[in-house]
Order: sequence, then C-alpha cells, then structure tokens
Amino acid sequence: MTTLFAPTPTAAPATGPGTSRRTRLTLARRLVRPESVLLVSGAALVPWLYVLARTLPSTARVGHWNVAWVGLDALEALGLLSTAALRRRGDDRHRLTAAATGALLVVDAWFDTVTAAPGGELAAAVAMALCAELPLAAVCAALALGRERRTVRDDRPLTPGMRPTRR
Repeated sequence: MTTLFAPTPTAAPATGPGTSRRTRLTLARRLVRPESVLLVSGAALVPWLYVLARTLPSTARVGHWNVAWVGLDALEALGLLSTAALRRRGDDRHRLTAAATGALLVVDAWFDTVTAAPGGELAAAVAMALCAELPLAAVCAALALGRERRTVRDDRPLTPGMRPTRR
C-alpha cells in the first residue's frame, strides 16, 4: 500500500527484459496514482451527465420500489447504530461509518424530495429532509471530520493505585 503513495522517482528504473515482474508492478503503481484515476473518472462523468439529462425519461415505472426504499433506510439505520456503537467504545473507526451514513442520509433526503408528488407528499418529504435527515447528516459529518477523542490516558499518566476520573 505504501508504494501507492510513495513519491514518484525522478529517474524511472529500467523496464527491460531483465527486470522482474514485481519491479514492473511497483513502477506501474507509482505511475498510476489514485488521485489521477479519481480526477480522470470525475472529469469523464461530466459529459455522461449531459447524455443522461438529454436521454432519460422524466417518469418511469419501477419494480421493487418498496425494496429499494426499505433497503436504503435499513442501511441508514445500520450506519447510525454502528457509528454509535463504535464511538461509544472509543473506536476512531466511527468516522468511517459516520461519513458513509451522512452520505446515505443526504441521498435519502434528495431522492425523497425529487420523487415526491406535489402537495402533501412533497411537504412531508421536505419536512423530513429539513427536520431529520439533513440534521443527522450534519451530525455524521461533524463526527467524521472531528478531532480524535481524548481519554484520561491521553491527558496525563496514571499513578498506580489511582482510578481515572473524567473532567
């Protein structure tokens, strides 16, 4: 993994017939950086968005609509519960689940509002987005981006025989 993020060498090693397969793979990993792949992929999506906007129908009949929404909400519940459990244990991996859950909540708010019928259904979707989904997404974002949790052990060394206390 460290070879993916190692600085690119100024002079590339020879890749002739005498170089090993491992050396060639290491060189390929250094030349194909994750940032480059992400940049090219993101840029390639821009014209695709135009194609989608011009060719997709504005309405569609969808099978298993209920399964899609139940699945999304189940993933949100799992994300919220796992984030809470990891954070309660003091595990910094809660940042990962918080980031994913926050993204799911924003997606849910978006699709709830854009797929709602005008009138009461749209009002309910906007209310849910503003009062539940987006505030929870903000909490998740704050947890994902926040500082590491400090414990008593981080503050000062414990003296043998003394119990740790919270401030």
